[in-house]
Amino acid sequence: MLTNVNFMNRSDTTATNYLKILGTAGARFVVAHQLRSSAGTYIHWKGTQLILDPGPGTLVRCAKSRPPIDVEKLDAVILTHSHIDHSTDVNVLLDAMTSGGLKKRGALFAPRDCLEGENAVVLSYLHQCVEKITVLEARQDYHWQDIRFTTSPRHDHPVETYGIIFDFEGRKVSFLVDTQYFPELLDSYRHSEILILNVVRFKPHPSGEVKHLCVDDVKTILNELRPQKAILTHFGMTMLRARPHEVAQQLSRETGVPVVAASDGMTVALDSIS
Repeated sequence: MLTNVNFMNRSDTTATNYLKILGTAGARFVVAHQLRSSAGTYIHWKGTQLILDPGPGTLVRCAKSRPPIDVEKLDAVILTHSHIDHSTDVNVLLDAMTSGGLKKRGALFAPRDCLEGENAVVLSYLHQCVEKITVLEARQDYHWQDIRFTTSPRHDHPVETYGIIFDFEGRKVSFLVDTQYFPELLDSYRHSEILILNVVRFKPHPSGEVKHLCVDDVKTILNELRPQKAILTHFGMTMLRARPHEVAQQLSRETGVPVVAASDGMTVALDSIS
């Protein structure tokens, strides 16, 4: 059970284990104009360092982070899917992690279409540089060094996409990434101490063809799953106009679940979950 979640000051280095949401941008317009950073999420757990979904600008955000994140010391990269706002910086991170291919080290976890086919986002020559490449599949368990995680069912999204449920010594921190809502989505995310949700839209797109969560979907999810804490991120323009912090406050009132809206660089101390 989550007794406390400590949101650290961005310059606070006292926590041993933490995650840092480097960027909170979602959708084309917000990413293209960098109204929010589109960098990924950095996780440091018991000395193992990884980055989840390194979108555009991740390398720069790592360098400007306080303290700086040394990408040459990364141990792993995880891609949830191949869309550019989740994968653009994957190649430069793999190159850095392996010292330009001189050191065969580190791991990459990604769906197959990130690695193979005409739309592959990982450059083929880098396959030989990484110590281990693992193809993600639905509802499977994975680990690298001290980090363990499980994939969700395949999300309802235009490309092969999986959510990531991290297991930090029996405590679940889950990333419910891009998808259209469907009831079967929920089972893998149950019992999450922290549930991080990609909420691109304030309301559903009028076409009905945009496969992203909206605020009403989040309300349904929170009422069903009852996580100890929910964090909203990956905002499109309609969410920015609605003011994510106000949306989070309203969701907290309506669901009884503590909800916060992420900001670029927000750091969560994982030592404080128990």
